[in-house]
Amino acid sequence: MDDRGSSGRLRVLAAAIFWLLLLAALPWALATTPRQGDGASSSAQIQALQRAGDAVVALRVTATDGAASAETLGVQRSGSGVVIGPDGLILTIGYLLLEAETIEVMTQDNRTLPARQVAYDLATGFGLIRPLVPLRGVQPVPLAGVGGLVPGELLLAATGSSSGTEVGFTRLLGVRPFSGYWEYHIESALFTSPPIPSHSGAPLFNRNGELLGIGSLFVLESGPGHERPTPGNMFVPVELLRPVLDEMKANGYTRASVRPWLGLSSSEQDGHVQVVRVDRRGPALEAGIQPGDVVLEVDGIGVATLEAFYKQLWKRTSPESEVELTVQQGTETRKVRIHAVDRMKTLRKPAGI
Repeated sequence: MDDRGSSGRLRVLAAAIFWLLLLAALPWALATTPRQGDGASSSAQIQALQRAGDAVVALRVTATDGAASAETLGVQRSGSGVVIGPDGLILTIGYLLLEAETIEVMTQDNRTLPARQVAYDLATGFGLIRPLVPLRGVQPVPLAGVGGLVPGELLLAATGSSSGTEVGFTRLLGVRPFSGYWEYHIESALFTSPPIPSHSGAPLFNRNGELLGIGSLFVLESGPGHERPTPGNMFVPVELLRPVLDEMKANGYTRASVRPWLGLSSSEQDGHVQVVRVDRRGPALEAGIQPGDVVLEVDGIGVATLEAFYKQLWKRTSPESEVELTVQQGTETRKVRIHAVDRMKTLRKPAGI
């Protein structure tokens, strides 16, 4: 059997399954709409969900030679994205693009298109890319805020794959701040369960086919009514993108991303911030910070959470400034001075850039 023919049939089958799932979801989608004009509402929502599915693409990324990020993210990376601009602009999760050498977009009409990075934003975690060849017949999806969402609400997550768009239904656990171990914090994040396995860059839609968030992580969270940690996903809400989208397109990042970086991975343990990993190219390693150290203070201000740690660190206006950490190393408490750096300057770029 011809591979191209087999691939085409698989894509048709995947597309058929996708739309069957959407049709099955229509009672949920229409549950809160007025009965007056139900026919028009049904038609509009079918079209909106179809547009949402058509806008999902698969991504394949290869990191540059010697990329430090390959140690944790790998050299070959795959994920999803969604078209948000009439010029084919695609939104995805930023870590897929870290130190990328090549970026490819796999469309639903069985094309593989080269793409270039438009932006990578440390502050939000978003990434933007644009195909070098125009997309055909794809409409951008509208962005939605998180206002009005309630815990337990059913949402639709979609992922791009080599056989077409795949969908899964998930429920909202809650919306709250999130601090990541990699010197990352956002004031609102979407937590959902059950988890979807291919979450990297996966778009999250509401019942109207509007984009709510972009998939970032698998997490264990305690949602409402759950005494034990619940497996799920964290999505970065696209309402964080609205005020900075133009800035990202113009500059490739936001001003908020230009901030001190130490090169630490940390976690909250028993009311303390504990270092779990030190980046081999980060300034903290050179200063003598080690895994297992407990960070007690930043510039003399006590910190007991990752959020407090990061916010105190980022108060400095210059990313390349000296920071004093008070750390507990074993039984000894000592002050360590670290010359912070601009994270963006540490990342490898493709040859010729």
